[in-house]
Amino acid sequence: MEPRNQTGVSEFLLLGVTEDPELQPLLFCLFLSMYLVTILGNLLVILAVSSDSRLHTPMYFFLSNLSFTDICLSTTTIPKMLVNIQAQNQSITYTGCITQVCFVLVFLGFENFLLAVMAYHRYVAICHPLRYTVIMNPHLCGWLILLSLYISIMDALLHSLMVLQLSFCTDLEIPQFFCELAQVIKLACSDSFINTILANFMASVLSGISIFGIIFSYAKILYSLLRMPSAGRRYKAFSTCGSHLLVVSLFYGTGLGVYISSAVMDSSRNTAVASVMYTVVPQLMNPFTYSLRNRNMKEALKKIIR
Repeated sequence: MEPRNQTGVSEFLLLGVTEDPELQPLLFCLFLSMYLVTILGNLLVILAVSSDSRLHTPMYFFLSNLSFTDICLSTTTIPKMLVNIQAQNQSITYTGCITQVCFVLVFLGFENFLLAVMAYHRYVAICHPLRYTVIMNPHLCGWLILLSLYISIMDALLHSLMVLQLSFCTDLEIPQFFCELAQVIKLACSDSFINTILANFMASVLSGISIFGIIFSYAKILYSLLRMPSAGRRYKAFSTCGSHLLVVSLFYGTGLGVYISSAVMDSSRNTAVASVMYTVVPQLMNPFTYSLRNRNMKEALKKIIR
């Protein structure tokens, strides 16, 4: 099979979750509903934080950024899938595919760092309550967000530029509902060894840094809680971490599940279904996780709804 240079590639084919025509209308309604709920839920969180002065704190500042990231990540992947199902056309342009790869990497990376930043915030709030306002000042919070976004953008641009150097064969079918970096690299006819190594290395390093930061923060929190004399104070302090731990478990748990499924399962369809778990489900569940477990958020949301 003769390879074609990337300049000759006009489009890729997104095979999606299933090709069964009878399931397409059901799939369209399901993903449309999930997308609308994701957008509405995260928008309500952002509106609640911005409209209620009691929520103008570092914790809710990071939460609103998390909601914004969830909106962007869902918008990067789901609308194109809905358009393809409705038009019964699986194609995505070469430029559109590379752009989608870039934005997915940006927002996944940004969410990865945001969860680590939020864990650090919990560590400061519980372990250094008297110095909380001094440490978590607006200047530091802003720099943490900008640094996280900068690293994510640089990582995404690096991978995108590396993909632009690849040549592709005539078989351009991606067994996903969006352009995933690993799947795009597999389609290359030119040598993609460096791309694969770089993708795995950067994913391991960036996610490893965040996971280490989260584990370190909660180890310090646990040590501090065990030193508290009152069981009531320990429970009250740890209960503030419940929502964040649920979000962390959902985000990294689904990502790990996709990695294991892609390594174990031979079916590309099963891998595509597994990918839904880390690109759709966490973004759908995050606003409910935080709003249903937080009294201030519930009160602010009630004001908006009224």
